[in-house]
Amino acid sequence: MDAGPVLWVLSQELEPESVRRGRAKPMSGVMKRMGMIFRAKANKALDRAEDPRETLDYSYQKQLELLQKVRRGVADVATSRKRLELQMNQLQSQSTKLEEQGRKALALGREDLAREALSRRAALQQQVTDLETQHATLQGEEEKLTLAAQRLQAKVDAFRTKKETIKATYTAAQAQTRIGEAFSGISEEMGDVGLAIQRAEDKTAQLQARAGAIDELLASGALDDPSGMHKDDIQAELDRLSGGTDVELELQRMKAELAGGSSGGQQAIEGGTSQQQSQQQPQDTPRFDKQ
Repeated sequence: MDAGPVLWVLSQELEPESVRRGRAKPMSGVMKRMGMIFRAKANKALDRAEDPRETLDYSYQKQLELLQKVRRGVADVATSRKRLELQMNQLQSQSTKLEEQGRKALALGREDLAREALSRRAALQQQVTDLETQHATLQGEEEKLTLAAQRLQAKVDAFRTKKETIKATYTAAQAQTRIGEAFSGISEEMGDVGLAIQRAEDKTAQLQARAGAIDELLASGALDDPSGMHKDDIQAELDRLSGGTDVELELQRMKAELAGGSSGGQQAIEGGTSQQQSQQQPQDTPRFDKQ
């Protein structure tokens, strides 16, 4: 048999109570702190999820239910009062009938029957008296409940008006806050839009910088253009100069035509062409002498 569990049980039994209490205090403190943190988190979550308009509507619904209960109580008391009135009317009818029977028996010389009728009438009168007392009590309760129902109705109506006012004010303040957040850009939706615009601007600037750098490298000859469409700066300058010369020649030809001499225009063109060729001829062209 393993002696480990036995020794642990014996050590727990021999351990002083003060030591166990001292070890339990920090644990209880941790549990209390965890409970406080949990309650704080739950309270914050509930506060964030609570809508004052829904709370007001719920309170108004509860007040309507209470008013309905009071009205049912008034109706129940009135029903009981009406029942007592019916019973009293029946007893009064029986009492009147017994009185007439007593008179008739006494007229016929039956004093014993008259005494019995009067005895029964006295018992009925006692019941009528008790019912009248109950009727007065119920009537008082009915008046109290009716007054309470009227006061509660007035409070419910006032609460409904105040509730609607608070709801309208809260809705307006909420809309105004959202509009302000949208204009200032601190709302979640507008914040996401602002971040998207910022990212788009950053990417656009990065692409523009990359395109400019590639153009500079191609122009300087550091990068080769495999398509052959890109020209370096020297070739571009030569193309510009030659294009300008062609324009000058065309301009001289048009002037010659306007002067009326196609031959003169042709000579001007030929002279311009020979002059251009002489300008484009390199100065260091070697000359070959006849031997």
